[in-house]
Formats: sequence, C-alpha cells, structure tokens
Amino acid sequence: MLTGKPEFGPNEHLEKIRRGKVRKVSPKTLANINNEFAKGFNFLKKYKKAVSVMGSARGGMDPKVYEEAKKLAFKLSKAGFTIMTGGGPGIMEAANKGAFEAGGKSVGINIKLPFEQRTNQYVKESADFSFFFTRKVMLEYASQIYVFFPGGFGTMDELFEMITLIQTKKIRRVPIVLIGQEFWGPLLDWLWETVYQKNHAIEEKDMALYHLADTADEAYEYIKKLPEHLFN
Repeated sequence: MLTGKPEFGPNEHLEKIRRGKVRKVSPKTLANINNEFAKGFNFLKKYKKAVSVMGSARGGMDPKVYEEAKKLAFKLSKAGFTIMTGGGPGIMEAANKGAFEAGGKSVGINIKLPFEQRTNQYVKESADFSFFFTRKVMLEYASQIYVFFPGGFGTMDELFEMITLIQTKKIRRVPIVLIGQEFWGPLLDWLWETVYQKNHAIEEKDMALYHLADTADEAYEYIKKLPEHLFN
C-alpha cells in the first residue's frame, strides 16, 4: 500500500514538451554527436580481430567470476584477439587485466563523467565519449565476438540489444557467448518456457543466437572453433 509522498515524481521533460518549452537541439550539439561517431568508427577500424567482454562494474561478485574473465581475456589475447571493454571497473577491469598481463591489446571504450575517473589501470588504448548512446553504438560495432559475464541492468541491456539487432538483421550475425550456467541458466529457461513456448513472443531459432558456456575454458574452446571468415 502506497502512503505519503508519491514514489515517482512528474516527468519534467515531458511537461516541458507539453508546454512547448523544450528548445530544439542546437547545431553545435548535432556537430558534437556527429564528431563522436566519426571519431569512434575511426578508432575502431584499426582493430581487425576483437572480442568485447561485458559484465558487472560492481565489486561484490564472487571473485571466481573475475578470475574467469581475466583468464579468458588472457587466453584470447595470446590467440591474437584485441580485448574490448567499457573501460570501467569490475568484470571490465578483470578482462583488461588479462589482456594486459598477456601483453595483448587492452582497449577501453569509455564514458566521460564529471568528477569521476572510470578508466581502469589496465586499459592501454582508449577512446572517450560524452554521449552514452554514441558509446553504446561503438560497443556494439567494436568486435567480431561478444562475451557476457554475469552483470546487472547494463549488462542485460547490452545483451538484449545485441540479440535484437541480430534478430532484426540490423547488424550481421556475430557470436554471443554467455558465461556462467548458474547465473544465465534461469534466464535462458524463462526465455524458452515463458517467452517462446507459452507466449510465442520469439521463435525457436532466436535462441540459437547465443551460446552458453559454464567456464572460461569452455568459452575459449567454443571461440577457437569458430570459422576464420568471421574475423576477416
């Protein structure tokens, strides 16, 4: 039962739209957005064989998860892959550390935030973005393989957006690897039983858009067997 002050306040931006008080986007802002896209794609084009590693930015997860991320990034770096992350802490830092310790290319695609330094110490090359949406596009076009470790809303958002882009053929199909049976298994069961079988909201073939591996070693063996043309 809700009492007292409402939990959700009014949508101030929507109210301004209704009153006609929202200014148009300035030419300068549009130019800045365009420049970020141009800078981002120019930055990415030099990495021909890359894996993006996604996962929680928080530090309270089971340390084994971070070790698995570091281990996989190390092995993939030794195999010649550039390791791409969002450049922040948590799983991203673990993956960048693995690449760093392997002597490989450790890359961060970062967001600029006031009064906060998000780039982890193991990033060797980076590009910084002011707009979250331009950064997100760069993350989605950065690599030929996408690996998802356990994470929160941001990780889920990135996963489902990648699957949606592939499903709707807005981008070419790329391998998506989920790591951690205990974490991802219940979600995949729900997709199968509730979303597909009960509600027919997706097709059976859509569940072939991702591959579940329980460990870094399993994920590495799967990636190692992928056809070479994916990286050309």
